Amino acid sequence: MAYETPRYVSRKLEENYEYIKEKIGIGISFDVGKRDLLLDDTLCHIYFVTGLCDTRYILELMKELLDLNETGYLAKQKRKAFEIIKNHIIFQQVTEKDNLDEMITNILSGMVVILVDGEPKGFVIDLRNYPGRNPSEPETEKVIRGSRDGFTENIIINTALIRRRIRDPYLRHELIQVGEKSKTDVCITYIEGVADPKIVEEVRKKLKSIDVDELTMSDKKLEEFIVDQKWNPYPKVRFTERPDILTVHLYQGLVGIIVDNSPSVIIVPTTFFEQIHHVEEYRHTPIVGSFLRLFRTLGIIGSLYLVPVWLLFVLQPKYLPEQLSYIGPKELGNVPIVAQVLIAEIGIEFLRLASVHTPNALTTAMGLVAGILIGQVAIDVGLFSPEIVLYVSISSLGSYATPSYELSLANKIYKIILIVLTALWGIYGLIGGFIFNTIFLATQKSFGRPYLYPLIPFSFKNFWSIFFRINQNRSHREPDKDKMK
Repeated sequence: MAYETPRYVSRKLEENYEYIKEKIGIGISFDVGKRDLLLDDTLCHIYFVTGLCDTRYILELMKELLDLNETGYLAKQKRKAFEIIKNHIIFQQVTEKDNLDEMITNILSGMVVILVDGEPKGFVIDLRNYPGRNPSEPETEKVIRGSRDGFTENIIINTALIRRRIRDPYLRHELIQVGEKSKTDVCITYIEGVADPKIVEEVRKKLKSIDVDELTMSDKKLEEFIVDQKWNPYPKVRFTERPDILTVHLYQGLVGIIVDNSPSVIIVPTTFFEQIHHVEEYRHTPIVGSFLRLFRTLGIIGSLYLVPVWLLFVLQPKYLPEQLSYIGPKELGNVPIVAQVLIAEIGIEFLRLASVHTPNALTTAMGLVAGILIGQVAIDVGLFSPEIVLYVSISSLGSYATPSYELSLANKIYKIILIVLTALWGIYGLIGGFIFNTIFLATQKSFGRPYLYPLIPFSFKNFWSIFFRINQNRSHREPDKDKMK
């Protein structure tokens, strides 16, 4: 992409106005404002976007400047008007700039720009006040005990929520703008001295190398640029809407990526096993937290292999132990058993999609239709075996117990592939699918970190954390750098 030569502030105020007017449509867009102030014999222009900055502060700023005329302060001073105006801007974040293109971006970001006639630079004042909702508990990461605040679509509020929890002077918030036209604010969050400098530099380099016009889909579109997914459904980053989860990961040396207009924060790097841990496990004693983590892990394993293994026993009863001879449908029904399993899995996915798009007032009615009319009637007419409905339902509960929504969808795809392989080649298809998926995940990396760590490569001291929650006073340990290579 060919980049234009930057335009700098002209000493002639009218030339600056014509350029800004052409770029952002002053007089066409009703929300772009311009105010002329005559301070003694010096003309000033104030530019702003209504709705993105606080009107009270703009009025207070203009009142403070106009008071210079009333007191005759400007006429009495021998200094330039630019220096006097600088000393009478009563707000804390004021910078001087000479790049007019950057100042236009600042205006569209909610800042206020002041240009003074005869000066080759101007003031940029941060008076942003973005519209948005107040922090509230995320719907996808609820806890019984714990904080009830969550990230919002406002990047300023999100960074403040992190600062509230981390008063470490080495906490860093680096702001980068992504998108040639949208100029979306993206913040790299890390703790200097704790985070790996190589990972921070890699994230910074990838963000700065993104060549795209817009980033309106926020975090999900950004994810596609910073990680190489292609046909890999497994998430290589972790999403969270809870500030407490992010702060814990920052102290573990990870890096957060905050995208403006998105309530989800990206955490890198991540592993498969970090995706299955939930904040609720840390809100209880170690034994209770381990109980929750162990059963959640077993539920996720069951969501993957319960239906394929049951299908193997039905299709090839010779592999079924005598002690489990009661397993298997007594009546096969009118539809082939493999087709029943696939139809049930697809039907569950339809119900999930319907629940996402159904208004809250209609969810109860949808549940009645799905559970009674579809499920029970299908069994009564002989289309489905009751045992299939049972195992598919239990498997679905395990997938819903997966904390990471992205991981649960990836596991769903893997399970359907495993069902098809088992139906085609029996035990060889089941074992082959398991081995292939394990090798595939073992070859994946997230920002240089092995995806199946600490299982592959194996780390004995960290392996038990997959299933059991370690006591907090023992869990803050240095990374096993030799194993991470």
